[in-house]
Amino acid sequence: MAEVLLAEPAPLRTPAELAARHRLRVAGVTPSLAAYTRELWRYRHFIAAFGSAKNAAVFATARLGQIWQVLTPLSNAVVYYLIFGVVLKTSHGIDNFTAYLCAGVFLFGYTQQVVLAAVRSIPDHLGLIRALQFPRASLPVATTFSQLQQMGASVAVLLAIILITGEPVTAAWLLLLPVLALQTVFNTGLALAIARLGAKATDLRQLMPFVLRTWLYASGVFYSVDLLDTHLPTAVTVTLQANPMLAYIELARYALLETPPPPGQPLWLTWTVATAWSVGVGLGGYLWFWRGEQEYGRG
Repeated sequence: MAEVLLAEPAPLRTPAELAARHRLRVAGVTPSLAAYTRELWRYRHFIAAFGSAKNAAVFATARLGQIWQVLTPLSNAVVYYLIFGVVLKTSHGIDNFTAYLCAGVFLFGYTQQVVLAAVRSIPDHLGLIRALQFPRASLPVATTFSQLQQMGASVAVLLAIILITGEPVTAAWLLLLPVLALQTVFNTGLALAIARLGAKATDLRQLMPFVLRTWLYASGVFYSVDLLDTHLPTAVTVTLQANPMLAYIELARYALLETPPPPGQPLWLTWTVATAWSVGVGLGGYLWFWRGEQEYGRG
């Protein structure tokens, strides 16, 4: 009889080897920053789909549907124009106050809606968090992506308003793209930071509208920042000019309306302030959210 040669059985793998082979990790341990970033990138399609689905769901029951993406900021601009432009006369000395106001309202509204959605992004999806394993940063990042889609529609309306009110098309309009890119990075970091706070302090969602309203009034949306030097002490003026939203709004106005930068603050300095806030908040918010990855959905 021919001898049957049996291969020696392969040695059993250790649990650590099996876990490494199947990309498993110990529960309750935060992955390294590099591993977390790679995992978040692998979920980019989920983030895009989830953000788009949230947009569709928000306006699904409204008769006008996603047209409200445009009507909401436009309605706010009309109300603010009547109050500040007609009643309080803050339009004095501002050429094309309608376009000036709409630029401020639309850009501030972008950040405002990101913050309001981000503060609920963890508590509103606890079932998803507890049922599935995925990088929790996907939720606030998807929130920013959702609002970025809405901002695209708002920008189209803003450009139409600027043309209707008599402003010419210039090459400076292209500067709006880096402005919105910087604001989007800033919004993403802010959303991540607010999401971590909102995960623990659920009452923050009740407080946030008051914080945002104060921020709105300090961002030069309804008035020229020239008034800051006239009515406020120098120290307060300098502090307000460091406001990131003031920087983004003023840069957008410069791009679309060729509005000069705030007095005492050259254009390069406004770009520097905007970039510093984007990098600082974008990176800082991401790092801070990552450090709390294992806290979300517990308790």
